[in-house]
Amino acid sequence: MNPLAFHTLPKKAGLINPVVLAYMGDAVFELLIRQYLLSLSNHKSHHLHREATKLVSAKAQRQLLERVQQLLTEEEADIVRRGRNAKSGAPPKNADVADYRQATALECLIGYLYYEGRFDRLAVLIGIAVEETVAEQVAKE
Repeated sequence: MNPLAFHTLPKKAGLINPVVLAYMGDAVFELLIRQYLLSLSNHKSHHLHREATKLVSAKAQRQLLERVQQLLTEEEADIVRRGRNAKSGAPPKNADVADYRQATALECLIGYLYYEGRFDRLAVLIGIAVEETVAEQVAKE
């Protein structure tokens, strides 16, 4: 058993409401981003927070999803569609509706992969997306 899987689900992840998957995906994504940032050299809390904010906003999550979209399996693409089309409430005031829906789709995928125990796949997709995003940000500076 993977130490990250503390509890087994009563049903298959594919049967869980996409908004619930996105809820868990949001938490897992935040944890993965924090772990990634701690692997870098600057550990000042202000810097960590600022860098995390660049990657966890709705706009950034939409961009991350766009980076891995072509790598998704048919099953994963279906989960993304379900997440994007889910009625998840009103977006935050500072978020574009389209960005928010795409961010929810990414979070849904992350929640799905987490609950399915596909940690290696999750690491591959998030790793590709984050590394490309960070490289692009560094190039702009």
